[in-house]
Amino acid sequence: MPSTVPAYGKEAAERLASMADVTASDGALRRFLHGLPGVDAVGLQVRAATLGTRSIKTTAKAYAIDLAISMIDLTTLEGADTPGKVRALCAKGAHPDPTDRTVPKVAAICVYGDMVATAKEALASASGSDIHVAAVATAFPSGRAAMPVKLADTRDAVAAGADEIDMVIDRGAFLSGRYLDVFEEIKQVKEACARPDGGAAHLKVIFETGELQTYDNVRRASWLAMLAGADFIKTSTGKVAVNATPPVTLLMLEAVRDFRAATGVQVGVKPAGGIRTSKDAIKYLVMVNETLGEEWLTADWFRFGASSLLNDLLMQRQKLRTGHYSGPDYMTVD
Repeated sequence: MPSTVPAYGKEAAERLASMADVTASDGALRRFLHGLPGVDAVGLQVRAATLGTRSIKTTAKAYAIDLAISMIDLTTLEGADTPGKVRALCAKGAHPDPTDRTVPKVAAICVYGDMVATAKEALASASGSDIHVAAVATAFPSGRAAMPVKLADTRDAVAAGADEIDMVIDRGAFLSGRYLDVFEEIKQVKEACARPDGGAAHLKVIFETGELQTYDNVRRASWLAMLAGADFIKTSTGKVAVNATPPVTLLMLEAVRDFRAATGVQVGVKPAGGIRTSKDAIKYLVMVNETLGEEWLTADWFRFGASSLLNDLLMQRQKLRTGHYSGPDYMTVD
């Protein structure tokens, strides 16, 4: 079962505490975020494109496909979601290919908060209790709600059994420069993830990078969320025109690398939205390996937010195993 446990050793805690003055006031936080190195947009895009051209041979491709499957947050976030649809998704997550039990399980099932209990029950019935249930919260996808509503949304999902919370930041506050407001929002949601038993749901912070306008803003949002206690930083909701892109994901990978170098704290990354093919997924895995190394190549530290990606991975997996693709009705339509 993916643990997604941040590397908060004593040294890391001390180094992180030493940065407390950065968030002591709105002015201090603004100076820090605007003092981060500016992003070389051309260099970033060229680097991301170059990594996407790496040739992956058959054996490595087979490994990458299974790895990608194990990193998927299999998602349904529609107004028309029903308990039946969620149960079917859980069954697929636990046994992606019922004809081949060597296929890995997915990392998590991602649903709205009111479907958490249904997902937990369905996973237990499908021998998938080791799969996490992630719930979107804080007025997903817009984030337009009062803070008490966002906190209640989070607490309700945690009380229902959510292992992970995917929250959205207030992009309006961020873009208008109210960085401390966003910091406090993330911090309060993090506290709302606590359980009575002393544990806590892990927190993924969604930036909606397609609305952040600049690469510099993506870097600032990444550091802001990590300083506030994010366990994962996530690109997108999947509900806007521009979602995860290789350059933006590369920038976020570099941010978590630099954050660990500065604090000793390890944070995960989740690109979401628009990743539909095995070829795309493998490009992202190459990016993770080249930027962060093998340590991040687990579901503890890297996830794909996707609904349709799994089917393509299964088709490519079967092609490698049998030499031919399955028929058009071989895979379920999610």
